[in-house]
Amino acid sequence: MGEFLVPEAGGYVPTERELREVEEWFARYDALSVGVDVEGMADMAVFPLNLVSDGSDGNGWTGQWGRAEFVRTMREVMGGDEEVSFDSVRTPHFLSAGIVVVFTDAVFTVGGRSQSVRYADVLVRRDGGWAFQTMIQGGWGDLLRR
Repeated sequence: MGEFLVPEAGGYVPTERELREVEEWFARYDALSVGVDVEGMADMAVFPLNLVSDGSDGNGWTGQWGRAEFVRTMREVMGGDEEVSFDSVRTPHFLSAGIVVVFTDAVFTVGGRSQSVRYADVLVRRDGGWAFQTMIQGGWGDLLRR
């Protein structure tokens, strides 16, 4: 699926186990994404989910989704029945043992159309596991404002 890079740490230094847990979390999420299992993807989130983006006017946009809105929008974005694949390189930045910001550079292919993207996810530790709580990616503001 993708490469997993570990940046120079400044402050909190994650353990090998913490790094492995986050890498395994993304492997599960990636498998759900390829299978377009949006309900399964939603099971890996904390709602309300925070969103950060910007629009064509150059202004930032923020918002929140509940589970139903996440599921509806992700089904729309992921192309329904079209084949989905991606290749990604992720770089985790642990702020503490319970918070990690993961930057991803990826190439997504949906229905034969490819697009390079860069985005970030904020994951939080909950009940011994990881869940994503914030999605950050430029360029979605116009769509999200509707």
